[in-house]
Amino acid sequence: MSKLIWKPGAIHAPLPPTMVTCGTMKKSNIITVAWTGIVNTIPPMTYISIRPERYSYPILCEQGEFVINLTSAKLIRAADFCGARTGAKIDKFAALSLHKEPCAAVSCPGIAESPLQIACKVKQRISLGSHDMFLAEIASIQVDDALLDESGKLCLERAHLAAYAHGDYYELGKRLGSFGFAVRKKKKFQHKKESHHVNKRSRSALS
Repeated sequence: MSKLIWKPGAIHAPLPPTMVTCGTMKKSNIITVAWTGIVNTIPPMTYISIRPERYSYPILCEQGEFVINLTSAKLIRAADFCGARTGAKIDKFAALSLHKEPCAAVSCPGIAESPLQIACKVKQRISLGSHDMFLAEIASIQVDDALLDESGKLCLERAHLAAYAHGDYYELGKRLGSFGFAVRKKKKFQHKKESHHVNKRSRSALS
C-alpha cells in the first residue's frame, strides 16, 4: 500500500460532534465541538478546544463550567445548526425546540434530548494557537435510563450516537468486537464443541 506525504493539518477521524452547553439555566448557549475527548481516568478528565473568537469562549472563561451532550443520530441536524450559527444572534434552544435540564454539580444546563450528559469543571485553560484548550474534570454524568439493561449496565449502542469524519456525519453501526476480544481466551463451550467434532471424525475414521 503506497502513501502520499502531505503537509501537517488538523485531520483525524472519526470524531464526536458533541453539543456543548454553557451559561446558566436562564441564559445559555450551545456550541458544537468535535475537538474533545478523554485525557485521564483518575480523576476523570476531558477537554474541549474552542477558538477565542467564538461567542461561547468568554462565557467558558468566566464561568469555568460546561456540559458535553453526546449527540444521537436524531440530534445531528441540531448539532450541525449549532456549529454553523452563533449564539450572539440566536437562542439555539428556542430555535431548535430543545429543552434545558439541570445537571448535577454545575450551574449550566444540559440538553434534555441528549442521551448522555457530561458535566465538567474547568481546571486549566491552555492557549495552543488557533484554539484554547479547556482542560476539565468530570463532575457528574447523567444517563438516559433507556440506555441501561436489566443489570444496570450501560448499553451505549442504544443511543445511536453520531460520528464526524472529514466533513460528513455518520451514525455508528456494525459492531466489530468488544475490548480485549483479540486476546481473549475462547470460552470452554467452544473448546468442548471443537473436541466433539474431533472425536466424531476420529470415530468415523476407525469404523
